[in-house]
Amino acid sequence: MQALQMIRLIAGAALLLCGLGIFFVEVYGSFHFDYVLNRMHAAAIGDTLGISFSLIGLMVFNGLNFTTMKLALLVIFFWVASPISSHMLARLEVTTNTSLKQHCDVYEDLSVLEKELSQRQKEEEPRGKEAGQP
Repeated sequence: MQALQMIRLIAGAALLLCGLGIFFVEVYGSFHFDYVLNRMHAAAIGDTLGISFSLIGLMVFNGLNFTTMKLALLVIFFWVASPISSHMLARLEVTTNTSLKQHCDVYEDLSVLEKELSQRQKEEEPRGKEAGQP
């Protein structure tokens, strides 16, 4: 029985430390990226993964009971709500930012983007064959 508790302790601590590490990366990205969409991406990834790892670590510490089920429902809620809210904020930024062209490429017609991407793929294929890639 003691070995199982030690395994739960190590697994829970590892998950909590992973969540903490992801939170540090999120904070670093939020303060060091220049553009708001880059900051939002770092924050959204950190929220989704950091909170999930931390809550799963708490679930491992807690064992199987009703509180674990509540924590699992919170993980599911955060996995659904955080990406949706980040997407909505990003769409708001794209539609209201008048200086968007200064920060990124804006394509009015998607066929132009598709042509550029197919041209890049054609240019990269010969280089891959020369390097010995299939």
